[in-house]
Amino acid sequence: MMARALFAEVFGTFWLVLGGCGSAVLAANWGASDNGTSLGIGFVGVSLAFGLTVVTGAYAVGHVSGGHFNPAVTLGLTFGGRFSAAHAPGYIIAQVIGGVLGAYVIYLIASGQDGFAIADGAGTFATNGYGDYSPTGYSMMAALVCEVVLTAVFLIIIMGATARKAAPAMGGLAIGLGLVLIHLISIPVTNTSVNPARSTASAVIAYVFGDGGVGAVSTPLVGQLWLFWAAPIAGGIIGALIYRGLISNDHLPD
Repeated sequence: MMARALFAEVFGTFWLVLGGCGSAVLAANWGASDNGTSLGIGFVGVSLAFGLTVVTGAYAVGHVSGGHFNPAVTLGLTFGGRFSAAHAPGYIIAQVIGGVLGAYVIYLIASGQDGFAIADGAGTFATNGYGDYSPTGYSMMAALVCEVVLTAVFLIIIMGATARKAAPAMGGLAIGLGLVLIHLISIPVTNTSVNPARSTASAVIAYVFGDGGVGAVSTPLVGQLWLFWAAPIAGGIIGALIYRGLISNDHLPD
């Protein structure tokens, strides 16, 4: 059963990165019509794409693995008393593998277009960053606060939507819509992570296949990726502890 759960996490994170980051790389700025109207989906469309991957992934394989697709979620649920600490390392490894596979598929598709290159710059290949690597130049502190707070809220949404007294059929929808809103807030700040596996996936492919050879596009991976592990994990744990200690009424009688 654990092998199936791990594969479900590989698949779910693969789908999240392929759908979310793929929409950013392939469809966000896709040309213009004859009258000058943009044909791309823009950052609103990318936000919806990330939410839709979580909704569809949760309903597809959530019953197998719980539908985490995110190391910050796995660790948050562990601290929140909803998941076994013994299983957390396997889940996190599976999520990183799935994310990198998703990003590699995006690269295979995108590189089929003449002139495609992963350049060193803000938002390149849907990478996350701050300072010069933030889409609109937000500082490291702004990025840190944004990622911690939004991941904390995400865990509160997840734990509330999947609580014993919640409506079980609506959990995936509430979580997916929460992720849409999170992206609407934070794409201009960090390109939105709240998910270390998603950040690692984009950074690894940019590092390996960037214009100029391996390591030429290195800053998102070597210089800044630490924040997109530390901040979401800290936020996830904080959100889970807030929900468990201050909000949850699962221990109360019906």
